[in-house]
Parts: sequence; structure tokens; C-alpha cells
Amino acid sequence: MVDPFAPSPARAALGAAVRRLAHDVVGHQPDDAMSEELTTALTSYSERIVPAPARARANSGFHEHWENHVAEGAPVESYEYRPFSGAASPWSVDPDIRREGEGVAATVRFGSAHEGAPGRCHGGIVAGLFDDVLGSVLSVTGDGGFTGELTVRYLIGVPLHVDLTMRCRVDRREGRKLFLLGELVLGDDIYATAKAVFIRPRDAPTQSTFDPA
Repeated sequence: MVDPFAPSPARAALGAAVRRLAHDVVGHQPDDAMSEELTTALTSYSERIVPAPARARANSGFHEHWENHVAEGAPVESYEYRPFSGAASPWSVDPDIRREGEGVAATVRFGSAHEGAPGRCHGGIVAGLFDDVLGSVLSVTGDGGFTGELTVRYLIGVPLHVDLTMRCRVDRREGRKLFLLGELVLGDDIYATAKAVFIRPRDAPTQSTFDPA
């Protein structure tokens, strides 16, 4: 039986188109007539989507992807509607996340819709992306867990429309707690750092044997 909620190229393309529209709306200044035209068209599409079957994620099998290790240099994928990194999510920042050793490296370019201070990415967007990319490390280690704590330190204003790299890795583990580190860089410049604690549920599969030491 075909799963109607399975990931598909068409849904990923739709998410990308919505993201592009968001950046164009923020990055340009359409006149009122065009704005009203777009509002009418988008409202019409929303009304057409609502009658379609509602999406519902099942809890069963949710832990399974935690045990899937990723090959060196391979893309790290997760839930397609994950807010900051899902291919089909209208909220996605479009990071290209790949395994790098026993961690991950994500290439990302923040756009117009991510702006906070003039010419700079909003800090909340940076924090949200850190949460997603740190979480993707679990696909490398074979662990499973949920964010228990996330601390972000902003060192330099994060620019828009520039390719940056976010690197994240495991620092250490203590029982069910996994301590991770991350940094957002461009060349030798470090724009932000992050520390996080992910906690493995008691009912999750047996802990990975991965040891960062």
C-alpha cells in the first residue's frame, strides 16, 4: 500500500517554492496592487489545500531512524517537514547537511526572510538551525534523543546571502545524556557557537557504542 504521507519530490519542490516566495516578498517591494493580487491567489490555494487529508505522524517506528548510521560525506536526512532543515518545510533554511567524521557539517545561506538587524540573520533562526543540525549528529552516532538544553553564544553578526558552515559534534556522554558542541563559521571567523544536551528516552533502542573519546 502506498503511503500518502511519504516524502516526494513534488512536496519538496512545493516547500522550496514557498520558501523562495517568502524571501522574495521580504527582499523586494511589490506595489499594493501586486500585493493584493498575490494575497487573493495564495488565499485561494490555501482554501483548495484545506479539504485534502490532514497529515498525522504516527509514533510507532519513530525511534527506528536513530539506529541508521550515515556514511562519510553522505547527506543526513530526517523528517521532511522538520522546521529548519526539512526539504518540504516552508520554514526550512535549506542547509546541506553531511557527515563529517563523527559529526556533521552543514552548508547554509541565510536569506531575506531571515533578517533581524539590518543585513544580519535573526538570532532565533540561527538557534533553531543549531537545534536541527545538532540533532542530525544522532544519525551519525546511532543515538536517539530529544533536546534537553540548548545554549547559543553570538560572537559576530551573522550575514545574509553568504555561504556559511555549521559544524556539530559529540563532546561527551553521561548515561542517557549526550553533550554536543557546534559552531557557525566562515573561513577562520566564528560567528556563533552552541552547546546542547540531548536526552535519550528510557524506551529508546539500546545506546550506541560510539564514544567520542
